[in-house]
Amino acid sequence: MTKTHSSEPSRLARRLHTADAVIIGLGSMVGAGIFAAAGPAADAAGSGLLIGVVIAGGLSYLNATTMAQLAAVYPESGGTYVYGRERLGPFWGFLAGWGFVIGKLASCTAMALTFAFYAAPSYSRPIAVGSVLLMTLVNYMGVRKTAFATKVLVAIVLASLFIVVSASLGGGAVDPSRLGGWTERGGVPGILQAAGMMFFAFAGYARIATLGEEVIEPRTTIPKAIVISLVLTMLIYLLVIMTAVLCVDIRELAASKAPLALAVESGRFAFLSPAVRIGACFASLGVLLSLLAGVSRTLFAMAANGDLPHALSAVHPVHKVPHRAELAVGLIVAAVVGIADIRSAIGFSSFAVLVYYTIANVAAWTLPPHKRLWPRWMSAAGALSCLTIAFSLPKTSIIGGIILFLAGSLYHGARQAMTRTRL
Repeated sequence: MTKTHSSEPSRLARRLHTADAVIIGLGSMVGAGIFAAAGPAADAAGSGLLIGVVIAGGLSYLNATTMAQLAAVYPESGGTYVYGRERLGPFWGFLAGWGFVIGKLASCTAMALTFAFYAAPSYSRPIAVGSVLLMTLVNYMGVRKTAFATKVLVAIVLASLFIVVSASLGGGAVDPSRLGGWTERGGVPGILQAAGMMFFAFAGYARIATLGEEVIEPRTTIPKAIVISLVLTMLIYLLVIMTAVLCVDIRELAASKAPLALAVESGRFAFLSPAVRIGACFASLGVLLSLLAGVSRTLFAMAANGDLPHALSAVHPVHKVPHRAELAVGLIVAAVVGIADIRSAIGFSSFAVLVYYTIANVAAWTLPPHKRLWPRWMSAAGALSCLTIAFSLPKTSIIGGIILFLAGSLYHGARQAMTRTRL
């Protein structure tokens, strides 16, 4: 029987209290996603995107509880790639890993474009490509973000969001009537689509679920930390987005590629807009760096397990990083950035990651009662909610996602057949 954290001594020091876990959760969630997703969500639902934020937060909670209980049973790296293999079989583990990779490649694209749109919108394509190549080089050299750097980035993001709220509300452009009329723009389907777009901005919530061996009293600390950090993130996002909706015509907000900067520029404190743009740039580059590293390591792990070409499992003899996987990821993202639209990238990322969490929820649903930390119905609700939101996204995102998942399935089948033939 696989042991849980409650029955197995921790290999790491248990030093983190609830407050520490909450800060880690906030640091993982509150970031560049809000700068990127607000525009596409407004385009889908108008002011109804506020309801979309709440739905996205609720869905994130269901997924976070699923990841927490799976991490408690399988305390190893790999996420749903591991959980799917263990609970549902190798194919579902592969499909989860495949979904993570293609979803996060799209996230990398969105972050690079976000950086470019806030930095210099007139030269967005070359700047976005350049940022990807630069961050790939940084990862290739073995440079990593420190805990201190992460805290600095979070502080910059929160300061930027504070400027958005205070400068916009104090700038004299507030119009409460803009909060109405959401049914005229997208109605319920639009709100569900906005929830899918805003789900992108909650990425990182599963980080708390991985702290089982480092927190004091994990069975009580992790559930509390998940709830508190998600509620705080949701409140921050609601405040920022409500401010933007109050201060900018929803059509302008939906059309803008830098919506939060536009909110500040709409009032008499427009001179503070550069501070918001700088904050968005720092945040998006930080997230891009982490995403490129994370995706390359997933490719590395899948290659080492035989699910992807073995060449991607190579480790650089000097820098000790999966250099071939990192170069492959960097080149793919740089190529996609040159042609992709940020709305399509966010929609596609959300679709792939929602499928990933659907598999996670189904895997958690199969856990026996004595290994469960939350009721079984929550896993079922999470799986159904993920699928509902995923298929509410723009048709191009859904079709593109289905095609790539089918391609991955065919590749996996062909590779398994070749392996059996060799045996």
